[in-house]
Amino acid sequence: MITFTSPAARLVPPTLRGRLSLVALTTATLLMVILTVAFNTVIRRHLQHQADGELHARAAAVATTVDTNGPTVRVLETSNDQLLDANVWIYAGTRLLEQPPTPTAPLARIAAGLAERGGRHCVTAAGPGPIRLCSQPVSESDDGGAAIVVTALDLFPYRSSADALLYGSFTLDAVMLACTYALTRLAVGRALRPVRTMTDHATRWSTVASGVRFAGSCHPTELARLGSSLDALLDRTRAVLRHERQLTGELSHELRTPLSRIIAELDWWQSRTRTAKETRAAHQVISEAAESMHTICDTLLADARDGAAVVPGTAEVVPALHRLTTALDRPHHVTVTVVGEGTGLTVGVTPALLLRTVSPLFANALRYARSGVVVRAERKTGQVHITVTDDGHGVPEPFTEQLFQPGRRADPDDGHNGAGLGLPLARRLARSAGGEVTHEPEHTPGARFVVRLPAA
Repeated sequence: MITFTSPAARLVPPTLRGRLSLVALTTATLLMVILTVAFNTVIRRHLQHQADGELHARAAAVATTVDTNGPTVRVLETSNDQLLDANVWIYAGTRLLEQPPTPTAPLARIAAGLAERGGRHCVTAAGPGPIRLCSQPVSESDDGGAAIVVTALDLFPYRSSADALLYGSFTLDAVMLACTYALTRLAVGRALRPVRTMTDHATRWSTVASGVRFAGSCHPTELARLGSSLDALLDRTRAVLRHERQLTGELSHELRTPLSRIIAELDWWQSRTRTAKETRAAHQVISEAAESMHTICDTLLADARDGAAVVPGTAEVVPALHRLTTALDRPHHVTVTVVGEGTGLTVGVTPALLLRTVSPLFANALRYARSGVVVRAERKTGQVHITVTDDGHGVPEPFTEQLFQPGRRADPDDGHNGAGLGLPLARRLARSAGGEVTHEPEHTPGARFVVRLPAA
């Protein structure tokens, strides 16, 4: 698939730092342009007012040389005539009394027009150099005509000053924008440094083993919230991976026994020639072990699904316990006693879930018992209590708090190949069915575990 990128999109920087710097530069440019235009407009108006003020001051000085007391308006001669006559027109009504020594035709026409309008007015004459002209009345003559003084001033110095200020403003704007861009990149880079640190840490950290956190007290509020969100996401990821690892361990733990039976039965069958009856018996054992493995996988995978409820069902407790005692290998010196209420004692779970819940407790009891294991089933207050008791050395008191934690064993060097997953699995399956698995530390000698499941 061919993707076309617009020229405007290609100008956008790929990094967040570059984009934020570009936004800051664009905003600063707009603000600088507006301020520069407003400043220079004000300066030009101020210079024009200064020029008008100078023109009116000259007109007032020239007005002192105009005599309007007689029957006609007269211009008095003074010692400063040459200074006062420069760019000055004096009118009595519309009659020109005096003009500059070398007047230009365009300026003379504009001055005559101001004299005809009368009053105080100012105009700017266009030309190679801008000229400002202002008219100012002196007084009324006896014949009703007004004496008008028109003065002119070259605006080139004022315009030069305004242009110099404009160019200086643009130069200052360019310097300010360059500094703004550099400082913005520096500030954004420093602000995003924790994000880069988080990225580097996320690359280096082990998802499951590391206990380092993204959130920190020295981070700004926004980055602290981002760190908290990343920590929550990392916790969920760690929980999922731990759950997968636990599920793998539980499957390995539970499948070990039926798989060992299959291997042992095949080794026994291949050791010598067997009769048809012995072959059928071997096939039956292998079939039962395979079915047990299938049931184990279905039960554990169903329990591992998020929000998966236990499949409703019922199971006869005592027959299931008898089947369990015959399915598990037990030492020859250990006797197993099942005590129950006959066939009327049922639980509200499937037989597979019942066996998967009780079998880890029963296997541990057979493993550590000295001479006997007692399994008792009875109904109490809407529940069925299955008690598994052995006469072994019991659970060490310091290890009681860690008894149901996955992967923990009281003595890893006791000669048994357990992985420390059976008891946690039994408790988890019982809780998924609304029950519980507990240990009674006050029982001595040996160990006693109680499985509580809802009665049918």
